[in-house]
Amino acid sequence: MAKEKAAKKERAPKEEADEAKGPPEGKDKPDGKEKPAEKKAKKAAAAPPAEAPAPAAGGAETATATAEAEPKARKKRAGYPPRRGKKLRNHLKNQQQRIGKEGVVPIRKAIQTLKSVKRAKFDETVEIHMKLGIDAKQADQAVRGSVPLPHGIGKAVRIVVFTQGDDVAKAKAAGADFAGGTDIIQKIQQENWLEFDVALASQSMMGQVSRLGKVLGPRGLMPTPKAGTVIPANGDVAAAVKEFKAGKVEYRADAGGCVHAGVGKLSFDEDKLADNITAFVEQVRHAKPAGVRGNYIESVTVSATMSPGIKVTV
Repeated sequence: MAKEKAAKKERAPKEEADEAKGPPEGKDKPDGKEKPAEKKAKKAAAAPPAEAPAPAAGGAETATATAEAEPKARKKRAGYPPRRGKKLRNHLKNQQQRIGKEGVVPIRKAIQTLKSVKRAKFDETVEIHMKLGIDAKQADQAVRGSVPLPHGIGKAVRIVVFTQGDDVAKAKAAGADFAGGTDIIQKIQQENWLEFDVALASQSMMGQVSRLGKVLGPRGLMPTPKAGTVIPANGDVAAAVKEFKAGKVEYRADAGGCVHAGVGKLSFDEDKLADNITAFVEQVRHAKPAGVRGNYIESVTVSATMSPGIKVTV
């Protein structure tokens, strides 16, 4: 009896401590089951807090989505003209159909058609394009020269003359913009001065002018006997200057056997344009190489700067 009383006294403090602690964690009943409310509370406490989206990041995403939705602007490509509008495309199409129905026409009729289809606001240049039956690869079939047009080309031409002695004063009196010898050659070499459209040279100066071949050659300004820009030893400097000042045109067949040149302005009278075109065609006809067989002039086309070409009879 004494032993049982002592054991009860030892257990009493432990039971009181356990009662003070309460039931085990997560259990309110002897079977250890949790209440539904406690489960929801535990899940809410265990879940990480939801992060609010940063305003800066949200703004960037919105901007990106807007940029993707907008159509991208077309990039300009070098060497490619901008797309023509519908109105202009229809206008050019009507012009082509009208000219195609007429076919090959006389020169005066072609000039009248060019004036009627004019749409540019500036004074267009009238151009002539000739397809020749030559083999441009053969040296003996090269076609090159110059022709003085009866009524000029309607453009102010700046002329420089490489000469010396009394011919300098004669060239300036005839209308040359610049005339001289070594001084002009040095100016071109040192300052790369090229403020002229035509270069003439006397035969005696060609030895010094030849040093400018790398500068003048690529620009088509190098004086050559074939183009008539080299004045012979007994030639008249003043007459050569007057011819080019009035409107002497150079021509040269390209690799495809075609000749291109400007023969006046669209504001010229029909008679003046017809005379210039006829003079140019006749000059090219007389320059026929001896080695050419068959048809020499295959076609002649006249056009303006902003108009389609019109084939003409010769």
